[in-house]
Amino acid sequence: MTDRADKARWTSPLRRRRGPGWAEQTPTWRAAHPALIADALKRASARPSGNWFVVGASRAVRPGRPCGRTVGGVEVVLWRSESGEVRGGPGACPHLGAPLRDSRVVCGTLVCHWHGLALDGAAFAGWQPYPVHDDGVLVWVRLDAVGGEEPSERPVVPARPAPGSGVDAVFTAAGRCEPQDVVANRLDPWHGSWFHPYSFVDLTVVREPQGGEGGEGADEDDAFVVDVSFRVAGRLVVPVRAEFTAPEPRTVVMRITDGEGATSVVETHATPLTAADADRPRTAVIEAVVAASDRRGFALARAAAPALRPLMRGTAGRLWRDDLAYAERRWELRSTGRFPG
Repeated sequence: MTDRADKARWTSPLRRRRGPGWAEQTPTWRAAHPALIADALKRASARPSGNWFVVGASRAVRPGRPCGRTVGGVEVVLWRSESGEVRGGPGACPHLGAPLRDSRVVCGTLVCHWHGLALDGAAFAGWQPYPVHDDGVLVWVRLDAVGGEEPSERPVVPARPAPGSGVDAVFTAAGRCEPQDVVANRLDPWHGSWFHPYSFVDLTVVREPQGGEGGEGADEDDAFVVDVSFRVAGRLVVPVRAEFTAPEPRTVVMRITDGEGATSVVETHATPLTAADADRPRTAVIEAVVAASDRRGFALARAAAPALRPLMRGTAGRLWRDDLAYAERRWELRSTGRFPG
């Protein structure tokens, strides 16, 4: 694949690709060996998370209003201080249990709407704050009682295009499954052109993981490397090479390494909504797309980011309509002892 930055003449990122019909594709079920996917999932699950969980988009925590989330059965409230920093802690008022997500933020202070108890983010009246981290795209919260690991000062945030150089959008959905079912879906690239023919063409896994355990994150060799064409319309596609890695137990990252949009990433974060022992678990899929390009015209895309984000979320939503069905089916089979792997 060529380096377009060195070309003075504009070239189109689109290619015309006839490709085989859906039923004429080469079957991938032999390559998608259950043990290979299970081993990749096991290695991802063994990596440290530091008890950090993604709770949503950074822009969803707006100045002047609280934001409520539930993680692992724990009610969490988030808001921004007067200087714009994210604060977070238990979602119940320590006085009489009012839902702080319905309260007000006044000059950066969270004021309970039942009796006026004010919280500035520091410990007060038995209310203890949670560590939070705003990486500019996503907000994370550290819940040591839920994670059960050795806590870390910061979450494992994947490498992204340089700040200000890309366009980001965050999609959120939820399904009846556990985080491992979402991660297993993403560690199965072979299903791409079969399950999502409206989005992917000619998907080929050119390298499988080499079994690296990784230290703080994924080993460089523990990646799925894929050649795939993203379908734009009809026969028009954009071919790229991408790699899938799992830097921590609840995150899978797809990074474009060659072709149009190199360095762009799609981060899939799986956050449990229910407690670990729930009979009917629910998991949130929080997917951050950070698109970048070295084309001169990409500055226009950055300027049009507010208009592009709904389209980016819509594309992710179409994929996750199917992929959540995959994850939910996997959980259903596991929970009833019928999992074929």
